[in-house]
Amino acid sequence: MIKKILVGILILTISITYAQEGTSSPYSFYGIGLQKFKGTVENMSMGGLSVYADSVHLNLQNPASYGELRLTTYTVGASYSNFKLNNATESSSGENASLDYLAIGIPAGKFGFGFGVVPTTSVGYNLNSIVEDQSELQFTGTGGLNKVFLAAGVKVNKNLSIGLDLNYNFGNIENKTILRRSGVQFDTREITSSDLSAFSLSFGVMYKTMLSEKLELSASVVSTPSFELTSEGVRELATIVVGSSGQEVVIERQEEQIENKEIDLPAEFKIGTGIGSPREWFVGAEYAYVDAGKFDNVVATQDNVEYTNGSKFKLGGFYIPKYNSLTNYFSRVVYRVGIRYEETGLTIDNHSIDEFGISFGVGLPVGRLFSNANIGFEYGQRGTDSFGLVREDFFNVSLSLSLNDKWFRKIKFN
Repeated sequence: MIKKILVGILILTISITYAQEGTSSPYSFYGIGLQKFKGTVENMSMGGLSVYADSVHLNLQNPASYGELRLTTYTVGASYSNFKLNNATESSSGENASLDYLAIGIPAGKFGFGFGVVPTTSVGYNLNSIVEDQSELQFTGTGGLNKVFLAAGVKVNKNLSIGLDLNYNFGNIENKTILRRSGVQFDTREITSSDLSAFSLSFGVMYKTMLSEKLELSASVVSTPSFELTSEGVRELATIVVGSSGQEVVIERQEEQIENKEIDLPAEFKIGTGIGSPREWFVGAEYAYVDAGKFDNVVATQDNVEYTNGSKFKLGGFYIPKYNSLTNYFSRVVYRVGIRYEETGLTIDNHSIDEFGISFGVGLPVGRLFSNANIGFEYGQRGTDSFGLVREDFFNVSLSLSLNDKWFRKIKFN
């Protein structure tokens, strides 16, 4: 029954990922939207750390982790975000909810396989600007980029695992601009719709070795080469009347095709290491380099916007009081904590847009085998309220289910 439910959710997810934004950030106006975290709630609760892998959880950030799996694992995650936007003179607030990922991992001896769907960027903004002649410009955007992935990992020996991710990236971004001029009867509207698609790859390596009877060293490397994202666009120009309740009545419209565009998406290289005692505790650190200097906008390039190479720094870990306790439920709970700092590579008016977050969470055992429900919390900031820019303060609550099953059992007869 659970397999049928997961397949149904996967089909539903693929159909709705075109429509969900999952953000209301003004910084999603730039490029192909705001980058979404591409890992599980378990990873997010440790500052986004991807260096750790075990035999009963999926690690969506490193395909080598599938070689570590020993049980078939289903996982689904969703999140709720409450945010506040501030500049030098004004502030506003809001909230969003989104489905973040759905995936399954299947072990087969030394090999492991996985597939699923993950939103990777999101666009969701609503901005107003008053120009010198008292005309008003309204900017809105929706959509984002998603990926369907097929991953495989193999445990080469007791210490080393390697893996490969094959991704199909797809999505749609719609940007709308309305010009309203004082004393003019009709308003002008421009809608640009861009369909995005591309294949991409990721390579992963994981290494583990026991330093002593109880102490284990882990290391991880993930490389994602640069790839070209194809954008096929349509632009609609229309004369409209905006009603008192915001409805848009079209007086006249015309549509034109936009020349296809190839967008160089940046390469990323991640390296991490950590130390811990298996099934007891773990502490790790990770660094990621993003080669974003050649990235540009999907439709147009703003004069005051540049992209530079970015970096990500992550530190986190977990603690389990006693994983096999039969008498105390809370001794089997996984307690996680982490911190991250990111230089996004987006530069506006020569000011870098940086981001940081502090996170914590718990993994609650449920059902049989090693299934669990995971709850994660993150507080963070993005941007600055100086230099005419916007600072975002956000608080995210994430929930996931990680469900285990055993396939390919050997049946014995007496």
